[in-house]
Amino acid sequence: MPIIAPSGTLGSHFSDLPKRLASAALMICLALWTLFEGDWIFDIFWCVCGVLIHWEWQRMVSQEGVKHRVLIGTLSLSVAALLVRFHLVDLSLLSLISGAGVLAALAPHGQRLWQGSGVLYAGALIIAVFVLRHSILDGFESIVWLFALVWGTDVMAYIGGRIIGGPKLWPRVSPSKTWSGFITGITSGAILGVVVLLLLSSSTLSITSVFLLGLCTCAVAQGGDLFESSLKRHFGIKDSSHLIPGHGGFMDRLDGFLTAAVFAALVGSLIAGVAAAAHGIVAW
Repeated sequence: MPIIAPSGTLGSHFSDLPKRLASAALMICLALWTLFEGDWIFDIFWCVCGVLIHWEWQRMVSQEGVKHRVLIGTLSLSVAALLVRFHLVDLSLLSLISGAGVLAALAPHGQRLWQGSGVLYAGALIIAVFVLRHSILDGFESIVWLFALVWGTDVMAYIGGRIIGGPKLWPRVSPSKTWSGFITGITSGAILGVVVLLLLSSSTLSITSVFLLGLCTCAVAQGGDLFESSLKRHFGIKDSSHLIPGHGGFMDRLDGFLTAAVFAALVGSLIAGVAAAAHGIVAW
């Protein structure tokens, strides 16, 4: 969700809020339901999200031959999801790299990097989320923590940016984002993350460490939003698709969560190993 600088009257600031809230509420309910159900329902949900992100990426890059590219990418992503589901992360990465290589080889000159990297971008979400959720310890808690961080950052960045306004964060990439929204968002998200882990985790927590990790993860999430904004600016589009009213597409909605999940999975794996990545970020 973007950090939008205020303009006009206070009423106009929130004119699009009902539609955004309705869409966000539906996505949140689906994400929470699949998380609580767990197992294959959770996996299928996030695999579908990854496939839709890849579809949006390929449409954004080029409309020519998009069906074939989406089919190849879907196959690569599905195999990768199945492999990481059974903790075969190395083979899962190999599946993504293979899919990206095939797409790059089939792409016309000048588009090889763009068409191939879509599989890696979408696959990064699937692998990171699966690694955390299927960790031998604290898998559930780690995903709730990520939700709290990213959703808390999104909501408070939106509110802070619209009410406080002020200097722009990076006008060349995203003219509407403000420093006030960024600071309000990441601070609020990190605090909410601490609260969630205090309520859910049975491990002994270092509140300072968890807060700092949360702050970094929230900042990475905002970086993911900026990255996706730069992509859309490069290809001259406003939204990655129109699948989610008020938010655009799945890339628009999950850009920050994707980068936050990848960052968290990497940090957790470095601390506790891939098999216990969630424990590495929850109980350090």
